[in-house]
Amino acid sequence: MTRGELYRVFKPGGDPKQYRIFVVVSRQVLIDSKFSTVICAPVFTNGEGLSTQVAVDLEEGWKLSSWIMCDNLVSLRKTELTNFVSSLSPAKLLELNRALKMALGL
Repeated sequence: MTRGELYRVFKPGGDPKQYRIFVVVSRQVLIDSKFSTVICAPVFTNGEGLSTQVAVDLEEGWKLSSWIMCDNLVSLRKTELTNFVSSLSPAKLLELNRALKMALGL
């Protein structure tokens, strides 16, 4: 597992959808550690183009235009992240970094 990978998670806690896609945003040292959880950002099909949202669309291989929501960070168990979807491109990872900085006020 690496930072910027997207996984499809079955019934994430409290989510009304059966599945939700999440992007791993934790630093690689934490991902590689024995710690049982990582920080992730959910992906939604609706977004408003805010500075804390990153668009992913057909150019990245998505069927529907979607948004990574950096204001909705969650901690997920690594064992839940088994259904790999794809990885963000280096350019999208830079966009994600900027959106996370905005969301966290850094």
